[in-house]
Amino acid sequence: MANPDIFSPFEKLVEVEILGEKFSVPEQNDLLRCFQYLELEKISEADLCWNGDCRNCLVTVATERGSRRLIACRTKVEPGMKIIGLSNELKTALRQAFGS
Repeated sequence: MANPDIFSPFEKLVEVEILGEKFSVPEQNDLLRCFQYLELEKISEADLCWNGDCRNCLVTVATERGSRRLIACRTKVEPGMKIIGLSNELKTALRQAFGS
């Protein structure tokens, strides 16, 4: 497990779907922190600004009305969230989490 000191306080993990695969990530955290929970080193080393300026952490999330593009460093995780698209930077950093 990743260093818990970098995450917002959480009591449990919630399930999210990322590109069709299910993962458990810490509740009450931004998506980018959740990605870091899955791949600490790769996300930490990626070309990400963590403040919304670079937009290298864009994700596409499925919604009831279709889909929505969001910035992962500014979007809180929600149980059952379905992430259907990742920026190239995130795809590269999360490659190991997907076993490729």
